[in-house]
Amino acid sequence: MRCITLRRLVGLCIALLLAGPLAAQTTLRVFAGGSGQRPDLTRLLAADYMQRNPGVRVEIETGGATSDLQRQYLSTVLNAKDPSIDVYLMDVVNPAQYHGAAWLEPLNKLIGEPRVALAPYLAAYATSNVVDGELAAMPAWADAMFLYYRRDLLEKHRQPLPRTWDELAAVARAVQAAEKAQGGAPLQGLSLQGAPIEGTVCTFLLPYWGQGKAFNDAQGRLTMDRDAAARGLQMWLSMMDTGVIKRNVAEVRTQDTTNEFKAGQVLFAISWSFGWDRFDNDADSKVRGRVGVMPLPAMAGGRAATCLGGWQWAVSSFSRHKAEAAKLVRFLSSAEASRFYAVRGALLPSHTALYSDAAVLQALPWIAQARDALSMAQSRPLSPDYPQVSDTIRTATNAVLARTKTPERAAAEVGSRLARVMR
Repeated sequence: MRCITLRRLVGLCIALLLAGPLAAQTTLRVFAGGSGQRPDLTRLLAADYMQRNPGVRVEIETGGATSDLQRQYLSTVLNAKDPSIDVYLMDVVNPAQYHGAAWLEPLNKLIGEPRVALAPYLAAYATSNVVDGELAAMPAWADAMFLYYRRDLLEKHRQPLPRTWDELAAVARAVQAAEKAQGGAPLQGLSLQGAPIEGTVCTFLLPYWGQGKAFNDAQGRLTMDRDAAARGLQMWLSMMDTGVIKRNVAEVRTQDTTNEFKAGQVLFAISWSFGWDRFDNDADSKVRGRVGVMPLPAMAGGRAATCLGGWQWAVSSFSRHKAEAAKLVRFLSSAEASRFYAVRGALLPSHTALYSDAAVLQALPWIAQARDALSMAQSRPLSPDYPQVSDTIRTATNAVLARTKTPERAAAEVGSRLARVMR
């Protein structure tokens, strides 16, 4: 009798342990980027997810103030095949690289066939997140480069919105001269990034694409027109020579552009979507209520284009909980999460339908202009060797803006080096 009682007691203890929350719980570790990617909002979404899924614990890891630093960190962790990270956030330029390195788990079997899985999202992300027919990642939120402008100054001096870069330069010079004649503070015509950072890759591509030129074909092979590339770089130098762009632009980073425009020192600024929130909502902004935003201009005779941005969720190849991680990615990339990021963090929705959502429209009154620009967005080269592609372009562009290389020489170097990488 005593033996039967003991056996029953042991069985009950085992049953309780197996049924308890600690035994059934799966822990998922998520790398959610730096402050610019609003990990505070991801924590709130993770808390909601855990409440709905009590058998899952989600831990949030953050780090890296820039896309470059985050890429360096993830490259170190994933190259070491470290299983400690299950889900990670990455820049839109990374899926091809991480897929080529086998650092991410293809999601076809875990989430769905790419065409179906990505159907609700903006069309641009169907290209960037599919590599060799495999679903590499799911969109978190959208982004692109936009042209911000001082609406009050254009209205004051009766200047039109520019459709081409030549028109922008002419408008900028006219406003600069008029403000100076009226005793106003010195005004930059245009702020853009020229330091050797990721944003400067776009500084190279914007006038190149704006001539209607393609940098690579659908297979990722280089198709760059060197003469067109040189013309685009020469355009920035011409704006420097006429005082539209400041002469030390080769030192300007993304945050510098943000600070300059927010301080009321700039007429036009090229920046990402987060700029709207900084310009129109920050307490120390001197341009609140006076900011307009529009798609970027084209080169004369070309067509308008902009640089696609945005962030994507991926499942690590080395996760020990791939199915659970994919389920979390499905939630973090859902329309519900996309609306939350937009309303609470002013991050552009990745879901097409949300561009007519009432809550999103109230939070982002410039959403119509954002969608227009996103429809013109092009991906930076989707290459497994993207770090080398990026470094080649940004270094050459920085050298031109620092006047240590001519546009022709820089274009030739970019073409010759990338011909070996993008083939």
